[in-house]
Amino acid sequence: MHLIDTHSHLYASEFDADREEALARAVEAGVGALLLPAIDSESHEGLFALCRSHPERCVPMMGLHPTSVNDNPRWREELALVARYLDAPPAGIDRFCAVGEIGLDFYWSDRYVSEQTEAFATQCRWAAQRDLPVAIHSRAAGEAMCAAVAAEAVRARTEGLRLRGVFHAFSEDADTYRRLKACGDFLFGIGGVVTFKKSALAETVRDMELSDLLLETDCPYLTPAPHRGERNESAYVRFVCERIAAIKGTTPEEVAAVTTANARRMFGLPSDAGR
Repeated sequence: MHLIDTHSHLYASEFDADREEALARAVEAGVGALLLPAIDSESHEGLFALCRSHPERCVPMMGLHPTSVNDNPRWREELALVARYLDAPPAGIDRFCAVGEIGLDFYWSDRYVSEQTEAFATQCRWAAQRDLPVAIHSRAAGEAMCAAVAAEAVRARTEGLRLRGVFHAFSEDADTYRRLKACGDFLFGIGGVVTFKKSALAETVRDMELSDLLLETDCPYLTPAPHRGERNESAYVRFVCERIAAIKGTTPEEVAAVTTANARRMFGLPSDAGR
């Protein structure tokens, strides 16, 4: 199988002791490409270093995470840095495959709704202007996210542009899936949560089209069964693939082929990405 982990934080400090080994395990498991989202300026050094050392496998995104807006008096400076990098990637980085990880997250606090919404809308507009997809993080912000994406999709169309991308770590219900899908060209990243015994996501995935799905780990977080409770890593994306295949009544090979093709199309990856 040829797999793509469309959301991996392999550059995070949790992998400092065995990053190369974790990447080798991913390749051995059939993961030919890893898409790496940015969080904020503190993540950039590790992100860039990994992509420079493994340009054939590690593909960077650039964006400002919503929780990096919270209680951060410099968040607009961080946002301006995102724009500068999108227009002029640093040495050794050819391009960014998406504007991400961006979004809304009201789980920890609802004191920064206005600031997060401004940062999210701004980055959506930058993505549309540059014809890049967005990688969207949404937590405890379902209705606000639906409204924001719908509004930004309409804005883009009125300007002759398009807003497109992926809802990372999607775990909402089938109705939300349909509402978001109606906004335009959006895919839905499915990760380890789908393997949890009490997760309702399996029922949602049953109602989703395979052509709308991407595979991801969000490592080192959201570890799938049978490794739940351990550190997650990109090699474990195959467990997500196998679980989706069981839910959809098809083979892991079919899920791998379709989701890999989806990732190549959305993120502008070469035809051999994932191999």
